[in-house]
Amino acid sequence: MKRIAFFLILLSVFSCQNDDSNYTEINQPLDFIVPANFPELAQDISRNFPTQKGFELGRKLFYDGRLSRDGTVSCSFCHEQSSAFTHHGHDFSHGIDDQAGIRNAPAVQNMAFQSEYFYDGASNSIEMLSIVPIHNPVEMDETLETIVSKLRQDPVYVKLFAQAFENKEVSSGNMLKALGQFMTMMVSANSRYDKFVRNEPRGTLSSQELQGRALFQSNCATCHKTDLFTDNSFRNNGLQPNPNLNDLGREIVTGFPQDRYKFKVPSLRNVDLTAPYMHDGRFGSLQSVLNFYSSGVQNTPNLDPQLQQHPTLGIPLNQTEKEAIIAFLKTLTDEEFIQNPLFYFRT
Repeated sequence: MKRIAFFLILLSVFSCQNDDSNYTEINQPLDFIVPANFPELAQDISRNFPTQKGFELGRKLFYDGRLSRDGTVSCSFCHEQSSAFTHHGHDFSHGIDDQAGIRNAPAVQNMAFQSEYFYDGASNSIEMLSIVPIHNPVEMDETLETIVSKLRQDPVYVKLFAQAFENKEVSSGNMLKALGQFMTMMVSANSRYDKFVRNEPRGTLSSQELQGRALFQSNCATCHKTDLFTDNSFRNNGLQPNPNLNDLGREIVTGFPQDRYKFKVPSLRNVDLTAPYMHDGRFGSLQSVLNFYSSGVQNTPNLDPQLQQHPTLGIPLNQTEKEAIIAFLKTLTDEEFIQNPLFYFRT
């Protein structure tokens, strides 16, 4: 394992802002480990290195509906741990006043290894990304200023912020940092596949799964690259645009016509748990996804060159090959991550 170590343990004495009592807390940096089979971090986490108290505060905030306008929508509302922090079964994320968005909720996992976030890359910072759903009028429809005002009225939060940050402030900056620390620690790297490539116990793959791995490497791994299973790029994969949504994808962020209908390549970790699939959730099964790639790719503008290398568009696969790839993809399920009690908040 490659370790990022902080040798200085932060020892601070805080005073609670809502009473006269003093207390001492050891806010110790957490042990963040880069899995041996992972690439380097894409985010500089040294600027906001996860600590025990910062992580705990971020976890509480992640599950708190007060981050939305009417208190009904928390981050966890659309990002459920049992489905790799996606909104399983929902093609579009749902938000304030039961409004539906236009995209499927992406997984929240291995965030510090990503360079951009959301299907269009609307944020490139793990600390700042939470602003996007908070400000979105059909997701949480709230402002940072109002959230901070609400949190300052809660003595529990006043104490937690004082414990987590040296300046002890309940502020939007500290709130975003705490959420960033929580997401930084959400590393999924202990699937059966991981154990296989690291030659660890219980890391065996069947002959069908090995066949699927070979097929995946020759047909899919250019885009779903490294053991993150994404190259963090934006590509047009030949989906017929939904005329009712007019979602231009990456072009919304860059303004460049050449980015039209390009969406971020999602990681395939825990993919068996995250249906439906694609940025608009149009496919309900992995079988449907592979059927699309074998016979449904459309020659849309900016179609990715990787899908134009065969006599017909897409990736030619027979049913046996599709079943083998699906069997391999299921080895990417990380039950330790899905069931980790550290990521679940209990009142």
